Amino acid sequence: MRIVAQRVTSGSVSLEGQRRATIGHGFVLLVGAASDDEDNTVRRLADKIIDLRVFADKAGRMNLSLVDVGGAALIVSQFTLFADMSRGRRPSLLKAGDPARAEELYEVFVQCFRERGIEIQTGSFGAEMRVSIENDGPVTLVLSTDDWPTRV
Repeated sequence: MRIVAQRVTSGSVSLEGQRRATIGHGFVLLVGAASDDEDNTVRRLADKIIDLRVFADKAGRMNLSLVDVGGAALIVSQFTLFADMSRGRRPSLLKAGDPARAEELYEVFVQCFRERGIEIQTGSFGAEMRVSIENDGPVTLVLSTDDWPTRV
């Protein structure tokens, strides 16, 4: 699984020109799941993100988690996080894996946030969406459960 986590003041997703989901302060999470990911690994990654201390405390230091600040999460599927760009100019998406299994893993990830009492909104798995992100900081983190070669 690969995730781009952006601390935001707001985020939204639109489908076919209609707004589907909106959040205020929290995280926009772009989530790519591979068919060889396992449920327990996905759960561990979700817990890590929920408990990341990247929100400002009263002294302005990144010291608080999503739970501490009562933040929300907008979770958007993003299979292109598995794009291989090591050859040529067109990304290969073969590593993204089976869409049915990836959707199951995406749902496991979303459920982890629900179980922890986080307000969540989602995009629509596999759909073409417009994502609006007002990055706060900016703070953008990349997390992965696998070795992620970034060779160009």
